[in-house]
Amino acid sequence: MIVIKNRSVRSFIRVAVPFFVIPALALFGSIAFDRKKHIIISLAAAFFALMVFISGFEKKSVGTRRLVITAVMTALCFIGRFIPFLKPITALTIITALYLGGESGFLVGAMTAILSNIYFGHGPWTAFQMLAWGLIGLIAGFLSEPLKRNKLLLLIYGAAAGIAYSFIMDIWTVLWYNNGFDTRLYLSALVTAIPYTLSYMISNVMFLVVLAKPFGEKLGRIKIKYGV
Repeated sequence: MIVIKNRSVRSFIRVAVPFFVIPALALFGSIAFDRKKHIIISLAAAFFALMVFISGFEKKSVGTRRLVITAVMTALCFIGRFIPFLKPITALTIITALYLGGESGFLVGAMTAILSNIYFGHGPWTAFQMLAWGLIGLIAGFLSEPLKRNKLLLLIYGAAAGIAYSFIMDIWTVLWYNNGFDTRLYLSALVTAIPYTLSYMISNVMFLVVLAKPFGEKLGRIKIKYGV
């Protein structure tokens, strides 16, 4: 397990990669790469997601333990994507971030997209899914303390995450349809996607109501027991 000891470098990675590097990769890939080469962008995004995760710890032993738990949460999200209609991916990503940190949440969200798309189909949209779920996890980690203290705030965040996911994915929709970004088309796509956005919001809130407490208790005990 690689450890980045320099705090300024870790802080730079945590900001630059999720908010600049991966968005740039997603946009570049959707415009410049044909669909046969999209996996290059997805693999590059996966590499940078791992860099974000690595930037979140100082000790090798702690990072290894966190990686194991993060891998388990990623596997659960992967399985959850096969549930029809309402899916627990975003909720589990948020819960991971609350108890293991935003870096773990980012990795779970990003890796769930690339791994599950082995079955559901890869394309330029994969990088946008990695970005959307990853950012939802990362920001949940930043807000972990108030979200853990206030159940209502957590549910509001889950609903907002459903909106954010739709907003990010509709950027890809416009780029695919128009071969470039158009504000009017983007607004039209957002309106057209309202039923899907509502389903994302309902799914996130529903699974957070059901899963936040039991998973939070389990992850909290594991965190204390293994010093994660």
